[in-house]
Amino acid sequence: MEQEGWSVTMEKSGVTNPGGAMRKVELVCNLAPGKKVAVAGSFNDWEPELNPMVDAGGNGSYRCTLSLAPGYYEYKFVVDGEWVLDESNPNFTSNDFGTLNSVLNVK
Repeated sequence: MEQEGWSVTMEKSGVTNPGGAMRKVELVCNLAPGKKVAVAGSFNDWEPELNPMVDAGGNGSYRCTLSLAPGYYEYKFVVDGEWVLDESNPNFTSNDFGTLNSVLNVK
């Protein structure tokens, strides 16, 4: 049985903007199938409905690809309405709610 968890992968995208090259960032959250999963963070004004994660294979591997400019971003996964830390990412910071946010440093 596959263990629940999350992972982040990054690669350079060919798209550029005035602030520099955009990066394609893929977020992966491995859970049981049938969940509603999204990602919210400083890149989307903490609005989970803007970046739903899709379990295309129906196997519980939820994915979302973002195009982000280089910079520092905080985020959380939202699983069935519950805001959770990306446990596979060792980079995190405290937030104003007394919990933790995961951190991406896109270079």
